[in-house]
Amino acid sequence: MTNHVHLLLTPMAEHGVSHLMQDVGRKYVRYINHRYRRSGTLWEGRYKSSLIDSEAYLLTCMRYIEINPLRANMVAHPGEYRWSSYAGNAHGQDNALLTPHPVYRRLGSDLTACRHVYRELFRAHMDHTAVHAIREALNQELVLGREDFKDRIEQMTKRQTRPARVGRPRSDGVEEPASDYYVL
Repeated sequence: MTNHVHLLLTPMAEHGVSHLMQDVGRKYVRYINHRYRRSGTLWEGRYKSSLIDSEAYLLTCMRYIEINPLRANMVAHPGEYRWSSYAGNAHGQDNALLTPHPVYRRLGSDLTACRHVYRELFRAHMDHTAVHAIREALNQELVLGREDFKDRIEQMTKRQTRPARVGRPRSDGVEEPASDYYVL
């Protein structure tokens, strides 16, 4: 996109995504700065990431990313966007950066059938609930998946996978002593 990038990655190492983003931040920024005789950073802030339940959301996320240029009125069809992986996923155009995910491979008996089914996914509009879920998970850096998947990830990582409750924590019935000092 003109102001952001979406990457859908399957890490092959424990810190694969964070190390990849560090390398991009070092090498690509150095290349751009040298080529265009500039200095400084290219991005405003740290990247955001969200762990995805592939079985439930991989294809939805692929569609979300590849339809993004349409939502931004940059193209009339996802295949028209130069930087999209749609041409590789839907038509088999060679792209060294793409490796078909096992979920994608299950769309058909061979890659030709997978591509056909993948193209068919784009005939229907994306569900607004799914778009909202993807955006919420990414913006809050939470897990995108089914409840049992989120439960497993919470147990494995001891980290929050769902949005926090809004408001003050509930009192356990014990009142704190009054204080002469207040923090504003």
